[in-house]
Amino acid sequence: MRGINVGGKNSLPMKELVGVLESLGLDNVRTYIQSGNAVFSSKRRPSQKLHAQISQAISAVKGFEPRVIVLSEHDLEAAITSNPFPTDDGKALHFFFAAAVPRRPNLERIATLAAETEQFALLGKTFYLFAPQGIGRSRLAAAVESALGEPVTARNYNTVVKLAELIAEA
Repeated sequence: MRGINVGGKNSLPMKELVGVLESLGLDNVRTYIQSGNAVFSSKRRPSQKLHAQISQAISAVKGFEPRVIVLSEHDLEAAITSNPFPTDDGKALHFFFAAAVPRRPNLERIATLAAETEQFALLGKTFYLFAPQGIGRSRLAAAVESALGEPVTARNYNTVVKLAELIAEA
């Protein structure tokens, strides 16, 4: 989920998030840190309908409708194995998960915004950004969504790996 518990806005305790997801019939729900990361089991495939159901269920309980992107276990594993950058600094490597494969990404704009120390790649629905100076200082990071033309949610490498581990433990 994007925009959960950021800067004191859109407060959603993870215990409440678990309840919302379970109310939708999702099983084995677990969360990781406070920023809307959740893993669950479901017989349903990730779809726009499931994204919307989760977002609307949160809205009914909390009064705000977060952007939700649901990835399958396969999607997450593929993003990790396709990563073209070093992983020794997991906080410098960021995965931007798009809702769909960008049809007309503005790669020229992305290239002009990238700092000299930054590297990036777009592979399918995942945009990778290696930002060794930090994502908070990156002009590119702030413009990824508009340059791709698709809604995105971003997580650093460490978080992505932890989510994959939580799935594997289920």
